[in-house]
Amino acid sequence: MPDNSELQLVDERIAGKMPQALDFSAAAALPLTSLTAWELLFDRLDVPLDERGDGKSLLVIGAAGGVGSILVQLARKLTRLTVVGTASRAETRDWVLEHGAHHVIDHSRPLAAEIQRAGLSAPDYVISLTHTDQHFDQIVEAIAPQGKFGLIDDPAPIDVRQLKRKAVSLHWELMFTRSLFSTPDMIRQHEILDRVADLIDAGTLRSTANENFGRIDAANLKRAHALIESNRAQGKIVLAGF
Repeated sequence: MPDNSELQLVDERIAGKMPQALDFSAAAALPLTSLTAWELLFDRLDVPLDERGDGKSLLVIGAAGGVGSILVQLARKLTRLTVVGTASRAETRDWVLEHGAHHVIDHSRPLAAEIQRAGLSAPDYVISLTHTDQHFDQIVEAIAPQGKFGLIDDPAPIDVRQLKRKAVSLHWELMFTRSLFSTPDMIRQHEILDRVADLIDAGTLRSTANENFGRIDAANLKRAHALIESNRAQGKIVLAGF
């Protein structure tokens, strides 16, 4: 697989500088997830980077994963949104809170009821990072009228017509779109990665690397993929060296 190859050629427009504060393993956990999270928040959902977001809220479904871990940080540190993450286990709940969520609710229970139970208002923005088809009916019920809904996974068919009654807009994020189609703004990914590196070095953000499985070989790759497929991973898993 190209992702696991020893050497790769990368277009400068989709690469950025490595944060000086991190080693290679911790830095390697950032590019894919930070690009996905940044583009979803600020390019797709158009979340404001200033006080205009004050009083609004964001619900992140699957907040303990790789993308969720950096997205929660970005939303908490760079916006005025109230950040609500979801997690279903004590350790993932703690992880989401450590990364900056104001509140955590349990996505193994009905989301709309969980939001009400926590005394929270309907979220203006909802981001689903995993199992969107399983949560979609609850997303439709929970989201505020005229809200914005973003997702990154490949769900089983969902009936987007359910969003019409609330005039909710739908936004799909894929960090590879700019490079796949050589869009005129490809250089934006270079700019985002450099900005993230500066935020890491300033101590505003931290790497989402959580487990290092050692050198890159078949056995460790299988271990890593098995953990990811179990849906019990927190943050990013890294491997380093050959």
